[in-house]
Amino acid sequence: MDGVTTGRIDIISDAICPWCYVGKRQLERALPMLAEQGMQFEVHWHPYQLNPDMPEEGVDRAEYRLQKFGSPERMREIDARVGQAFAGVGLEFRPERMLRTPNTIAAHRVIWQAGRAGVQDAAQRGVEDAVVEALFRAYFTEGRDIGDAATLDAVAEAAGLPGVGDFLAGDEGRDEVLGADAAARRAGIDGVPCFTMQGHVLFSGAMPAETMAEAFARAWRILRQRAA
Repeated sequence: MDGVTTGRIDIISDAICPWCYVGKRQLERALPMLAEQGMQFEVHWHPYQLNPDMPEEGVDRAEYRLQKFGSPERMREIDARVGQAFAGVGLEFRPERMLRTPNTIAAHRVIWQAGRAGVQDAAQRGVEDAVVEALFRAYFTEGRDIGDAATLDAVAEAAGLPGVGDFLAGDEGRDEVLGADAAARRAGIDGVPCFTMQGHVLFSGAMPAETMAEAFARAWRILRQRAA
């Protein structure tokens, strides 16, 4: 492939999905592999609610997971598997700090606002990634309630996106988030992270970086050939 080509990778994700955080790290490892082949990609994040019926105020995490998984033993088994996956990509998983399972609409609205800020202001172009990273870290490592507006305001400001408290006090972005979530479900997406390119679903799950790079490179070459 001659020269450098630029494409776009879109990720459908939820801020409380541990595999989405692992997938983000694997993608960050895959992108330099693609750059070595002359392929560069912009990355954008899109909403999906793992728990679309979650009350707006969230729920007690331990009680919710016990009801969902059936036993403390099963919960510990899942946490051990997640912890191992996190450690494998240099992340820290601290389930003992995680007290609430939040409704994630507000978090998705913050990501939507961060993406819009990057479009409107070139200086803010990296803020979407920074906000996504900060939300994952806040929930999985720091055990913060990312359904709480004050928490989201603090997390977003530290990541370079001020004014989130005022933004969340209104309804801006809510319809867009819910619409994107509904569109993903209509498209048959039922698991995240889901990686797409140019509107084509490529794969779901936190694949190893090498596998990701191969899939993206193959898809990009096919798409370029079709467009030629």
